Amino acid sequence: MLIKNKGINHLTEAQVTDESIYHQRRDVIKKMGFIGAGGLLASSNAANANPFSLFSKEEKPLFETKPLDFKAAVLDEQKRTPEAKVISHNNFYEFGTKKSDPVENAQHFQVKPWQLKIHGEVNKPFALNYDDLYKQFALEERIYRLRCVEAWSMVIPWLGFSLAKLIKQADPTSDAKYVAFETLHDKEQMPGQRSRFGGINYPYVEGLRIDEAMNPLSFLAVGLYGKTLPPQNGAPIRLVVPWKYGFKSIKSIVSIKLVKHQPPTSWNQLAPQEYGFYANVNPDVSHPRWSQASERRITSGGLFDRNRIATLPFNGYGKDVAHLYKGMNLKKYF
Repeated sequence: MLIKNKGINHLTEAQVTDESIYHQRRDVIKKMGFIGAGGLLASSNAANANPFSLFSKEEKPLFETKPLDFKAAVLDEQKRTPEAKVISHNNFYEFGTKKSDPVENAQHFQVKPWQLKIHGEVNKPFALNYDDLYKQFALEERIYRLRCVEAWSMVIPWLGFSLAKLIKQADPTSDAKYVAFETLHDKEQMPGQRSRFGGINYPYVEGLRIDEAMNPLSFLAVGLYGKTLPPQNGAPIRLVVPWKYGFKSIKSIVSIKLVKHQPPTSWNQLAPQEYGFYANVNPDVSHPRWSQASERRITSGGLFDRNRIATLPFNGYGKDVAHLYKGMNLKKYF
């Protein structure tokens, strides 16, 4: 199935959000009193991927990615975020809380062997090993916009397959109402899991309603830019839910469990007043400490390029997903 997105570059450059919002998500940890967070957050050096270093250097990761065979997406007018920025500006607290930590700390991450379990309320539980991730389903390319809750955004060519295909293969029971996801828990390989700086009770967990998971846009990515995923982007397999804030797209998944009841999610457990279960991109619902009305698209330009754009409801995918929330108060169920 090809997903063709049109018209996203016709957004109006509008409301300017201060650069400080980049760092405010981390400020919540400091304000909540997690040990050591303040010192970590205050640290800064030339290697940090702050907004200035992001646009002045390009990282060259050591992890070896491999070309993949896939069905290419139809060309559209979306301007892709340069690959060097996609793989060097990452939130992946398992490898550290700074933007530069994942690319710096994940280069020796071992993704093979790997096992992804699909289980729970299903008639046919099964598991995929590393090679299965690339062979079980035909790979396709999807050009999706990624909107971070911190109000920056990217356009990324992902490679993978629909989440619905995988769930259908497991044959869900009638009790499968939600889907619970879990990231690898490996303190030896993931230094962020050894500290309390991130404030997260690992393993990182996320969840979707079953109808959200079965929506054609929900995607399991095993690559980007024509190659396997680098570890800082969630190797070997991650979720991509393009109408939700980026933290919903859990990385390095080892478990997909269909369950009866709404599962816990890491950021909702950490700060429920700031991060709801749904986390749909919504310009009308501000984060408690900053506006979500606009975003800064990371492109090939520099820090001060005019790339502020208005945030679109559901990140511009409303025609595909708005029906999922018909009748819901989206200010309450944020």
